[in-house]
Amino acid sequence: MNVYDSERLKDTLASRGWSPTEDVEVADLIVLNTCSVREKATEKVFSHLGKFKKLKDKKPSLKLAVIGCVAKELGTVVQKRAKYVEYVFGPQSWHLLLNALENQPSLCDVGNYKLDKFNHLALTKQNHMSGFISIQEGCDNMCTYCIVPHTRGREISRAFDEIMQEVAQVVKNGAIEIVFLGQNVNNYKDDDGKTLADLIRATAKISEVQRIRYLTSYPTYLTDDLIDLFRIEPKLMPFLNLPIQAGSNAVLKKMNRHYSREQYLEIIKKLKTARSDIAISSDFIVGFCGETEEDFEDSLDIIRQVKFVHSYSFKYSQRPHTAALKMMEDDVSPEDKTERLNKIQALLKSIQKEYNESFIGKQMEVLIEENPREGFFRGRSPYMHPVEIKTDKKNLIGQTLPIAIYDASPFLLYGEIK
Repeated sequence: MNVYDSERLKDTLASRGWSPTEDVEVADLIVLNTCSVREKATEKVFSHLGKFKKLKDKKPSLKLAVIGCVAKELGTVVQKRAKYVEYVFGPQSWHLLLNALENQPSLCDVGNYKLDKFNHLALTKQNHMSGFISIQEGCDNMCTYCIVPHTRGREISRAFDEIMQEVAQVVKNGAIEIVFLGQNVNNYKDDDGKTLADLIRATAKISEVQRIRYLTSYPTYLTDDLIDLFRIEPKLMPFLNLPIQAGSNAVLKKMNRHYSREQYLEIIKKLKTARSDIAISSDFIVGFCGETEEDFEDSLDIIRQVKFVHSYSFKYSQRPHTAALKMMEDDVSPEDKTERLNKIQALLKSIQKEYNESFIGKQMEVLIEENPREGFFRGRSPYMHPVEIKTDKKNLIGQTLPIAIYDASPFLLYGEIK
């Protein structure tokens, strides 16, 4: 979602006469679009700002802006810690940067303007094969570890027609894959009752669109009609990110996740009934408050059962404004957290390696996305594998080609054009 926001801001700045540069030394404006889901990301913001201060000392006219979730979390603290930062805007207010640059020497506004920003942002003119489109923001689930409801606000959905207008624009610019984004993207519902399933069906009717994806989903919002689309809509790719966070019912309850491990497994069963080859990825937090060794073993067990093809996994860290910080003790030792994270990542890596190796000798359609070096192209399979292709052919970017897989690693498939 931050990539999407950054692209929209870049396009809107371009409409106001700004142009991007790859050379930070010559920049007149540097914008840090930030994430605060994990503590390490917040720390990186001030590390970067320290580097930019040296540039500003050499070039006093340089403007610095911090936008996004860290800005919302810290507000005026950003400018107290880094007095040389002119502008601070939250995820719902960063569209105000445009007028501030022209009319105000400094401004901090982290208010919640809901979906107003979309009315002030230029539609993208960039030519990308994948069109990322934010359809829903915020979250009402109030997971006890999560800062998102504070930084992104309560859950709110954009209007169906507005989204489809943006889909048409990115397709016009050359997108052949549409990726719908939201904190709980599968709970999208506009004021007229339109759902994510309606968006998928409408987008699938556009002839230029070859692939459709969405992320990130919350388990209990995965309705039967969404599940059934994996069976009946060939343009909907057989890959789903469905975070469980923990395999223990006791931990899920403490996290305020509104499902049990049994309910989650039932959803997985429905998905695999709808499409047997569907690939499932997830997220895991290890060492959450009160997590015992038995709780952790439940997480390992559910990984073995589902066989996630990919997963992000992290050690729990306390975040401001969360119920866990206010009401729970962070009582799992750093050593235990590290040990558990190593175990869970080793298991996930072994499953991912086995899964990837199962494609050796098979053929799949790969969307070619980049040419990282001479004689090689890289793309993505329907199951989100990165695939590296050695070939002397030219100008393959943007094509979907049949690729025969001849080798695999835990993180990459290797193929040749069939």
